[in-house]
Amino acid sequence: MLVRRIIQLLAGLSLFGFSIAVLIKAGLGISPWDIFHQGLGRLTGISTGMVIIAVSFLVLLLWIPLRMRPGWGTLANAVLIGAFVDLSIPLIPQANGLLWQVVYLAGGLVLLAVGSACYLGASFGPGARDGLMTGLAQRTGWSIRTCRTLIEVTVAAAGWLLGGTLGIGTVAEAFLIGPLIQWLMPLFSVPSGPREPSPDNPLSKSTAS
Repeated sequence: MLVRRIIQLLAGLSLFGFSIAVLIKAGLGISPWDIFHQGLGRLTGISTGMVIIAVSFLVLLLWIPLRMRPGWGTLANAVLIGAFVDLSIPLIPQANGLLWQVVYLAGGLVLLAVGSACYLGASFGPGARDGLMTGLAQRTGWSIRTCRTLIEVTVAAAGWLLGGTLGIGTVAEAFLIGPLIQWLMPLFSVPSGPREPSPDNPLSKSTAS
């Protein structure tokens, strides 16, 4: 069972990183956090994947006052998603024309949902950004929805000002990813076992990023 969970974790994170690269190449808009990553990368000249890794560890520092504890999946998420984004971007051609942009967008969203459900279902801990959201909700008493909205509006606005791509893809991801992950989770959920309690998991409230 543990071997399956590890394989599923790695497969989910690799697929998640690949899907981000597909959505970037679509050019129709990406998730709020990825708008921030992309914009920061354009400002600094650092690759998007390296920015994702750096921001992940900076966000993990915010877990300390929130009294959140990362799992192995949290640390793997922080390193591997960004690495797979950088590996995938050179391999994927830019989408040319609206038809291909829509195909990339639809395919990227499906792959993102599958990757999210796969890695979350392995029960090794939430990603840094999801942990920030749930930790803030626990500490403030605000709803998950309120915390997620405040965080994502802030990072999306900052990323857009830095040159990140905001568009219809951002809206599509906001409305579709949650339901898709919730629908897919029963296919990928793996019991963590009595000696390894599964950490709090915002499965239907946010993406894994």
